[in-house]
Amino acid sequence: MENRLARQYQFKFYLNGGHSILIDGHQGQVHPHTWEFGLKILMRREEFVEFNVFEKAINLFFEKYQNQTLNGVKPFDTLMPTLENMVDYFGEQLRGVIRAVGGELSQIEGSETPTRSYIVSYEGDPVYMENVEQFSRQAISRVMDKMLDQI
Repeated sequence: MENRLARQYQFKFYLNGGHSILIDGHQGQVHPHTWEFGLKILMRREEFVEFNVFEKAINLFFEKYQNQTLNGVKPFDTLMPTLENMVDYFGEQLRGVIRAVGGELSQIEGSETPTRSYIVSYEGDPVYMENVEQFSRQAISRVMDKMLDQI
């Protein structure tokens, strides 16, 4: 277990609010949702970050959207608050939040019903790949150092 390159944490967050969207040129009624957002966060093997550090940072991010009609909250006052747009926007914003506390967002999944989800994976993103390569280089270096110390 000591030589693993990385580990991944998984979280679920719930956002209560409402929205209306434009369908076929007609603005729909504002209606409520409890959206579920699942996040997978990659960690360096040697680092220990308590779950609650991530939870506090991510809950703080979602706080401004909680119990709001999203159509009146930036950026959704100009960006249609569809599930896809929400996941795309939240994912990009949360990448910075998660990096600030020592992780790397590898995937975000959003659901507005138990049967439908929209998923964005960052695993092919150049910044994500560079961070993973850096994690790997550091882990391999630690393993090599340990092996050399034992010789």
